[in-house]
Order: sequence, then structure tokens, then C-alpha cells
Amino acid sequence: MDTRSEIRDFLTTRRARITPEEAGLKTFGQRRVPGLRREEVATLAGLSVDYYNRLERGNLGGASDSVLDALADALRLDEAERAHLLDLARASQPATSRARRRASTQTVRPSVQWMLDSMTAAAAFAENGRLDALGANQLGRALYPALFGEHRAQPANWARFVFLHPDAPGFYGDWDRAAKDCVAILRSEAGRNPHDRELSDLVGQLATQSEEFGQLWATHNVRLHTKGVKRFNHPVVGELELSFERLEVAADPGLMIVAYTAEPGSRSAEAFGLLASWAATEEDDGPTPGDSAPHRMGREAR
Repeated sequence: MDTRSEIRDFLTTRRARITPEEAGLKTFGQRRVPGLRREEVATLAGLSVDYYNRLERGNLGGASDSVLDALADALRLDEAERAHLLDLARASQPATSRARRRASTQTVRPSVQWMLDSMTAAAAFAENGRLDALGANQLGRALYPALFGEHRAQPANWARFVFLHPDAPGFYGDWDRAAKDCVAILRSEAGRNPHDRELSDLVGQLATQSEEFGQLWATHNVRLHTKGVKRFNHPVVGELELSFERLEVAADPGLMIVAYTAEPGSRSAEAFGLLASWAATEEDDGPTPGDSAPHRMGREAR
């Protein structure tokens, strides 16, 4: 990905969303755009107009931490956006001075899979920054039958599932939110690893095949995706409302563990327990030849 273009578009979209009134600036005459002008951002950040223009053209590599902090304050960046700005600044440094970054994790160590398998009351997954599904426990595979239960030409990937799988819009209780979350995570990963060829290929595929993805990608929005609540319309047990926690594996940079749990005593907890029992029975019986997991689930639900 072109780091200069990423910087330019990120800064441009951030200043476009702030009105002069919100920034405490007085305006005179008619304005062609609702957001801040470059000279106004420069004033708010305590920078010269020429210097800010250089920054917005993609020249972040030589900017000091104090300049980046002032710019983040002027643009009212949140925690995720500040981290993204720092990632873009690091990515724009010359290769000789830029800290080396590891490629996104491709596999999980056996002990990580053992940990996932030991989490019997939660649906647990291992994923990398590209949202490749690298591992799951039994309940995790049962929670996402369309993602894990089919023969695939490509590795399982949550972004591909959300934007390209026909079951995804009905599966998620809030597909719009799931779509925005996927794009925000991928956009953050692009800032951390702009030279990741597999990420570029993934973004290219999604932008080509999904108009919704292309529109969301153009917003340059990023966010931290560490915890929350998601709703699902599951083909076996119906509606589920699950809390999730997303934790980084310190020993494997870029590898995340995501665990979904239900509130004790809730209807979702009862349904989640039924799904766990069904999944255990199904795996013990083994698949019937020519019978896919989603089809078996549908019969069981009936």
C-alpha cells in the first residue's frame, strides 16, 4: 500500500469531519467545505502552514513525537486514531531507520490450540491482524458453521465471510456494525504493516467484489476492537447475545485470542449451552459423507 496516500487520505478525512465551530474558530464568509482548512489545522496544532502541508502530503517520517501529539490533539483523534497516526509515521520512515515488523502470524502453536480447546464454556478463536481464522475450539466452530464447516479454496477469514458470504447478513444481528468493525481492524493493520502483500491482496479482493467494503474502506476509519457485545441469528439455537474479549498473545506478535461468552442465567446462556451439547454430540458422531456441517445443523434444529 502507498504510505503517502494513506497519510494524505487519513489526515484529509480527519479534518473534514471537524467544523470550525467545534474547534472554537471564528469563520467569515462562505465556505466550500464543512470541515477545517489546512491553515486552520496548522493554527490549532501550532505549526506553520507550509509544514502542515508537507505532513498532509505524506511526509510524516521526520515528524517528532511532540508534533504528532499536537496534530492528534488538533484533529481530536481518539486512542485508535492516534495509534494509527504513529503507525503511519513509522511506516513513512526510511527502511534503514524503520523498526522491523514481523509478518502477520500464519499459524498457531500447539499450546495455543490446547488453550483454545480447554475453554469449554466459551467460543474461542485465534486470529491475526488480517482477520484470518487460524484456530478455534469446538464451540467456536459450532458458533460459525458457515465459516468453518465448508470446503474453502482460501483460508477462513472473517472479513471475507462478512462481505462475501451470502449467509452473513442474516447471521449477524447487526451486520452494518460487523462490517464497520472488520474494515476498521483491517485499516489499522494496514497502518502497522503497509507492505503485507497478503493484506493488500485481501483488500483488493474485497474492494472488487463488495461495493459496501469499498465505501467503508474509503472512510479511513480505525478503532480498537478489544471488547463488546454481538448478536447472532444462529441456524441451530436462534438468537444469541454474546460478550467478547479480544486479547493479544504476547509471545506471538499479531496473534489475538477472541472469546465469546453468554451472561450467566440469560436466555443466551441456555441457548449457548444447548449449542455446546449439540457440538459435542456432532463431533463424537463424525460427519456423514457428503453432508456439510451447515446442512447437518439445519436438520438438527428441525
